[in-house]
Amino acid sequence: MLDHVSIGVRDVARSRRFYDAALAPLGYTCLFGAEDSLGYGGEAPEFWVSASDSPVPADPRSGLHICFAAPSRASVDAFHAAALAAAGRDNGRPGLRPDYGPHYYAAFVIDPDGYRIEAHCGEPA
Repeated sequence: MLDHVSIGVRDVARSRRFYDAALAPLGYTCLFGAEDSLGYGGEAPEFWVSASDSPVPADPRSGLHICFAAPSRASVDAFHAAALAAAGRDNGRPGLRPDYGPHYYAAFVIDPDGYRIEAHCGEPA
């Protein structure tokens, strides 16, 4: 349904360090990089990070979050570890979320700008 998603950030270089690290275990890389804009994806950019003087304010009650598909549970674990090592904050350790489905395995982090980020794998162990 969606072609791409874009977020605004105050510091593109800081976001690049975070997203390069966090998305690598999921198989996503920066396919487009400029001083004020980054495009991440597998084969084509689908997640864009752009400089903004007025990014969406961090609000944990807003319901806004972005979920990235993960190829395996191990990649979800690696995403979480890499995100925390790259200045992310924990928002839910890797594990099964039975309320979401019997095989819903996910981890949640908060990026340096306050965006809530998830990695999810729906495959059985």
